[in-house]
Amino acid sequence: MEHAIECRHIERQSGTGFRLKRGQILRVIDPMGEQVADLMAFNAHDLDEVLSSGRSIDYANTIYLTTGHVLYSNRSTPMFTILEDQVGRHDFLLTPCSPETFQIIYGNYAPHPSCFMNLVENLTPFGIAPDRIPTTFNIFMNVRIAESGELTIGPPISKAGQYIELQAEMDLIVGVTACSAELSNNHSFKPIDIEIRGQGA
Repeated sequence: MEHAIECRHIERQSGTGFRLKRGQILRVIDPMGEQVADLMAFNAHDLDEVLSSGRSIDYANTIYLTTGHVLYSNRSTPMFTILEDQVGRHDFLLTPCSPETFQIIYGNYAPHPSCFMNLVENLTPFGIAPDRIPTTFNIFMNVRIAESGELTIGPPISKAGQYIELQAEMDLIVGVTACSAELSNNHSFKPIDIEIRGQGA
């Protein structure tokens, strides 16, 4: 594997946005362990094409996407292929936490950082409006499903230094956050690191 051509450190409860060329590899790293990273992507040449939870889960026939699985767009076009996954547990059911999340779920009406607002802030410069941001791929998030259908959010099982690598299958605009939700991160907020490898097509 060639050396990273770009590295970014995402501080706790913050985010970043960037371009990724087709063929480049994105490594998302949990440097301290038990920290979720929300990921969203758009076709760099057509912002109406966006990463799709429904398509990706449908075609993989599993909610636990991992090594070898493809993440599809709303137009059923491959956006990412998961090349390597050292953790094996991520969520693609739940939306990025928002100010309303903390009001409705936590009963917290005080100002609170959120993945949705961090994505909005970092994707707006690329022309992406808030209403374009759908369900994110919640890397390292540990969501368990009971037979009744009830969801339980457990601590991430990621350990310090573990990562997932995704290869871009088209030119992309990508947003990544270090998640701000207490339940998702075992009540401790930590940073996320990313590396971009390869020159792309």
